Amino acid sequence: MSQLPQGLADFVARAGWADAAVAPLPGDASFRRYFRLLRDGGESAMLMHAPPPHEDPAPFLGVARWLSDNGLRAPAILAEEAGEGWVLTEDFGNDRMRDWLDLNPAHERAAYEAAVEALVALHRVPAGPFAPYDMAVYAREAALLTEWYCPAQGLAVDVAGYAAAWEEALAPMLARQNPGVTVLRDYHAENIMLLGGQPGTPQGLIDFQDALVGHPAYDLVSLLQDARRDVSEDLETAMLLHYAHHAGVADEEFLADYARLGAQRNAKIVGIFTRLDRRDGKPRYLGMIPRVWDALERDLAHPALEPVARWFDANIPATLRFARGAFAA
Repeated sequence: MSQLPQGLADFVARAGWADAAVAPLPGDASFRRYFRLLRDGGESAMLMHAPPPHEDPAPFLGVARWLSDNGLRAPAILAEEAGEGWVLTEDFGNDRMRDWLDLNPAHERAAYEAAVEALVALHRVPAGPFAPYDMAVYAREAALLTEWYCPAQGLAVDVAGYAAAWEEALAPMLARQNPGVTVLRDYHAENIMLLGGQPGTPQGLIDFQDALVGHPAYDLVSLLQDARRDVSEDLETAMLLHYAHHAGVADEEFLADYARLGAQRNAKIVGIFTRLDRRDGKPRYLGMIPRVWDALERDLAHPALEPVARWFDANIPATLRFARGAFAA
């Protein structure tokens, strides 16, 4: 237990799991750490340590309870001491959609159809009591590209023009996300658990603590323009049609908003992945930037992104805008 966080053994004991073995799990891009508790006989639970001041588990707890109250499968909360960063939850097992598809690629379409249908179900529920995904948040996130990626590439860019371009491109969309839906914000194949070990069985949700109220296309972008897994353009198109059929949206405005949010999210991710390398010493995320940049280029080609595309043409050299040159280490 010497390499485990201070206080872990005491919390586990207070939660009634003192007899469990503790197995650390791989981390993510945050300060959170995860552990699996294993009892003789096979019973297990997941322990999250989200230590202050870097992390606060209260939003996770609030969103988890809201999702569960509204018929969606967030992990049940078994014990928590939020002030100290400890949360013990139901264990959803090991069948992440990403890993399952690595072993079962022939079932890719069925897995994505199930993930899209879960979003449709989420969007049929009135939005939760979460903050709005408004222009200020969109702009702050998009600015991560000019704050981190551009300096890392030695680029002096028009920061004010960048902000103005995003405001012009996103403004027509804002009215269409009112009253809005619950947006999980990181809905992709690594955050979807197949609880029955295959598509069509209950789908568990994780990593939703940053939920906001916004546009229904945002989580579709997260899923179909996945920074961590290749999703073909054919599958992306098919799943957009699948969502449109089940959700009853089939207009060009929705597709334009999907492109807007795709460009905004991908610009944000390029900035975040650069920050993870430069600030946090996590260079493995740089290898994902080419995939993100390719999706960003497709989004910028939509007429709705013309102001932003014009800025990129004027400020980011072509050699840095395609897969092989998307990051110069």
